[in-house]
Amino acid sequence: MRIQLCRVFRKYVSPETPVEMLKKKSLADQICARFGKGFRLITEVQSQFLSRPMPDEALCAVLWEYKDRGKKGYDLTERLFKIIGEQYSALEIIGPQRAGKDVRLGELFDDYPRPNRPVDFVLLHNNQPVAVGLARYDSDRGGTQEDDRTGQYRDCASEILKYAQTHGLNLKVIFLNDGPGLLLGSMWRDYADLEDAWYGKVKVVTLRMFPERINVEWLVS
Repeated sequence: MRIQLCRVFRKYVSPETPVEMLKKKSLADQICARFGKGFRLITEVQSQFLSRPMPDEALCAVLWEYKDRGKKGYDLTERLFKIIGEQYSALEIIGPQRAGKDVRLGELFDDYPRPNRPVDFVLLHNNQPVAVGLARYDSDRGGTQEDDRTGQYRDCASEILKYAQTHGLNLKVIFLNDGPGLLLGSMWRDYADLEDAWYGKVKVVTLRMFPERINVEWLVS
């Protein structure tokens, strides 16, 4: 309910306030300081709200558009499991196919420095982990959201690959992304830079790219 009210607040009171900031209660004072001068007067908001039709179809759309939030991400991982099962007889995949508990790397590696590090899937070859992966559906991203996503990927890849190097493990990192958010060219370029930073150890793919770019030879090399 709080998130829904924040969406209404952003539409009616402060369109300039970033959605990501509104998610954190602790940033309330910062939001007021940075964007307070642009807040619409409460009397103006009340007047505009009272002029809306009932039922208010536009407002209903704002509140309803996130009802399936996460569903496309679940669809993505479910299809990935199907691809692995049908096209990769030498591999096994573990992780939640849809909703469910993420794989924690501490469950795979007893001495992993951050045992609660969550990943969406792990690929096994001969019962040995050969790749860990994150799967995300980018419906609409950009700006700080884009920076957050690629920054999280960079940190995750660095942590996993440094651990693998220290312990002499052959591990790859796969970032599976799909959705219209990838049409944002700068975001795709940032993803490509991740591959360049860890050449041969990281691949960023869409679901359609997966069978073309991910093969057993690369995973075990």
